[in-house]
Amino acid sequence: MIQRSLQKTIASRLFDGKAILIFGPRQVGKTTLLKLLTQGNDKVLWLNGDEPDVKELFAHLTSTRLKPYLGKANLLIVDEAQRIADIGLKLKIIIDALEDVQLIATGSSSFELANKVNEPLTGRKFEYKLLPFSFGEMVNEQGLLKEKRMLAHRMIYGYYPEIVNHPGDEKERLQLLTESYLYKDILVWEQIHKPDKLTKLLQALAYQVGAQVSYNELGLICGLDAKTVEKYILVLEQAFIIFRLKSFKRNLRNELKISKKIYFYDNGIRNAIIANFDQIETRKDIGALWENFLMAERQKYISYHMLWVKPWFWKTKDQQEIDYLEEADGKLAAYEFKWNPKAKYKFPRSFKETYVDSSYKLIHKDNVEDFLLD
Repeated sequence: MIQRSLQKTIASRLFDGKAILIFGPRQVGKTTLLKLLTQGNDKVLWLNGDEPDVKELFAHLTSTRLKPYLGKANLLIVDEAQRIADIGLKLKIIIDALEDVQLIATGSSSFELANKVNEPLTGRKFEYKLLPFSFGEMVNEQGLLKEKRMLAHRMIYGYYPEIVNHPGDEKERLQLLTESYLYKDILVWEQIHKPDKLTKLLQALAYQVGAQVSYNELGLICGLDAKTVEKYILVLEQAFIIFRLKSFKRNLRNELKISKKIYFYDNGIRNAIIANFDQIETRKDIGALWENFLMAERQKYISYHMLWVKPWFWKTKDQQEIDYLEEADGKLAAYEFKWNPKAKYKFPRSFKETYVDSSYKLIHKDNVEDFLLD
């Protein structure tokens, strides 16, 4: 199972004269996606940036040296490309010298790969993001009714393929995934020498899902200065563990000007970090779980459907708040999230009077498809 809309989009870009970059965390199906894209094509060369001989090839790369490796291949895949030194310049050599070869590069850390290719590949690349399974994918796989019945389960264990495909073994697999991916790969990527403090930071972020965060306050909790906290958060964001949401400010004086919230791309990872897999019925953080779930799924929806929208949250100094805003084509759509369909909520009058053309919707477990499906 893979994101079909993303597969179709990438397929339409093949042999268009540009490199294709696919970012996403480990174990979300990048290799599966590539196999589907190249199905029926026997002219494919796969190179893995983790392998020493591949690193050696790229260390002294020229188009002349690469051609014997390619043979008759017209499609070159470089997996885990962020592991290769000066990868941006090396990919530029391939694009410029081998015009008939389609280049696809994947990376588990957009921070490393994107930074290395942005300048050399300006105007020469299409970028796409692949994340854990989405609500929409699962609906397509097993139907809306069944997936809605699974909502409480997804809020606890998330959507990583490894977890979805092994029902009944979620806890142990999530713990292994978290330990190997978070506490091993990220430490290696960024040469972080304080893993205990990174762990404390992740736990602090997990407990503050849906709340405004302060780098200074997080630093006090973790024993880090604010600049180091900001650096670690950037690393976690570019490794597809978390993402930031900024506050919206336009017309009202008391709107928060510079504020942010942080969410996890996957509820299962979030719960594994705090070692809490209690079921929904006994959770005190059900509101945070529901908000994080919807935020993460909406980001997947936006990414896979190539929507040009700006996401925000809204809050004023007197504590009026809206969970989520989207701005598209000059119009605002406001959303509030409540797990219970019977929950009462009124959108703030000051917002409605100021942004008169906005739309409003309360999203709960019974109408979640209105927010996460076409």
